[in-house]
Amino acid sequence: MALPPGVGQADFDAALTAFADIVGSDWVFSDEASVATYRDAYSPSRGEGDEKVASAAVSPTTVEQIQQILAVANRYSIPLYTISTGRNLAYGGSAPVYSGSVVLDLKRMNRILEVNEDMAFAVVEPGVSYFDLYRHIRERGMKLWIDCPDPGWGSLIGNALDRGAGRTPMPYRDHFGAHCGMEVVLANGDLVRTGLGAIPNSGANWQAFPYGAGPLADGLFAQSNLGIVTKMGFWLLPEPDATMTGTIRAQRHDDIIPLVRTITHLQYQGIVNCLYSFNSPVFEGAINERMAALLDRPNGGSAAEWDAYASSLGRNFWQTTLRFYGPLNVMQAQWAYVKERLAAIDGIEFADGDVMEFPLTDDQISRLGDPASFGVPSLSVFSSQAGSGGHIDASPMVPHSGEAVLKAHKVYMREYVAADMPPSLGFAMSYHQRAFIMFHGIVLTLDPAENAKARAFYKRLVEVSGENGWGIYRAHAAYMDEVMATYSFNDGALGRLNNTLKDALDPNGILSAGRYGIWPKHLRGSRA
Repeated sequence: MALPPGVGQADFDAALTAFADIVGSDWVFSDEASVATYRDAYSPSRGEGDEKVASAAVSPTTVEQIQQILAVANRYSIPLYTISTGRNLAYGGSAPVYSGSVVLDLKRMNRILEVNEDMAFAVVEPGVSYFDLYRHIRERGMKLWIDCPDPGWGSLIGNALDRGAGRTPMPYRDHFGAHCGMEVVLANGDLVRTGLGAIPNSGANWQAFPYGAGPLADGLFAQSNLGIVTKMGFWLLPEPDATMTGTIRAQRHDDIIPLVRTITHLQYQGIVNCLYSFNSPVFEGAINERMAALLDRPNGGSAAEWDAYASSLGRNFWQTTLRFYGPLNVMQAQWAYVKERLAAIDGIEFADGDVMEFPLTDDQISRLGDPASFGVPSLSVFSSQAGSGGHIDASPMVPHSGEAVLKAHKVYMREYVAADMPPSLGFAMSYHQRAFIMFHGIVLTLDPAENAKARAFYKRLVEVSGENGWGIYRAHAAYMDEVMATYSFNDGALGRLNNTLKDALDPNGILSAGRYGIWPKHLRGSRA
């Protein structure tokens, strides 16, 4: 069994004994087999010396137990790494950023504390999964939808704190943006509630207004190591009457410019409010020699050259599908207006989709091709992963601009060619309000040499994203320092601010060292 760095065997044993006195011996894990369950299932350094691993784990059930665990960790300088359910696949899983930390596993704190149908919100603990809340709502016949990512077994709180997103309308698919109020245990054991929750007996008001008075503290605890979130409120979507889709196809390379401008402006007005993705039948798939030659030309090839290439394939250049939610007459009017606004693009094509009314029966739900678009959690994402070694995700953000989308596609595709890597570029997806995510799902294998190549490519994607101002907003645990290094304005002023906050709120540096490049004072520069 590995020891936490800098902690002697006697102190470690004393800490584990104290943890067992707090939570019971059955909920302190230090044997090799149990600790192995906290390894990153998709580790890019699997079986190698720099793989991130835990030394032990402890699983409390109450705020009071967390406070007692923190007292022990402070006494013996035990580094803790907090997880909710530990399934942050493709971003590091439950493995700590600082190898050798003790995992603070909150999966047993799994109470659904309140679901308010009239005000459309829920309050949950960290161990509540999307499946848990969905079943709770459906079993009670509540006319509410959750928003869930792929896969659905993750924690609402964990996903929101890592700024994950789903597939239903805004603001619900921005999971941190749709939260309202949180409860946090600080490193010294102090218990804080944000927003109106800081007013005693605030009741439902806590989930009604997110700001309260004074500084908005919630953001300090997203993607950070400044506290342990034990409760969060989430706004839920009242079930709509129905849904319908419409598909748009544009023919030419430069059509993406008016296409993005028009659809995003309609999104800002609330006429389009779904998750959509601008896909390209021309760019997608393997990069052949002719494509590579075009990418190697100035600016990644001209519009005329790419149009000629698309014509030789007999393919339109861009397409997207919009999903509308609401009353049928409203959705039809929205779709009609979208078509009216896009009609000026020469050769634009539209295809009406089917209408589906709610609520859905169990049989209808079982046949959904994209359950997350209906607020239904699933594990269907794993059907495409069978036999693979998993993947690690890089998530750069590109602004709502057709010119930016074209540039990003070509820049990233050139990087895939240069690295001799199979392309895994997700096209511009509208998970958030004013920027597209362009996912890179870099495939891992069981071959250490191939994984070394994947690691080098991940670092290159981080570098080229920073060079172009396309900030990666969500990082794999093994590369958080590299990602945060790109946030370098004013010689790293943001990092200095983060360090100041860390020193004030966690002076002993016991909470999740290294999360998003925030290291305690005694570890800065060492990166053990």
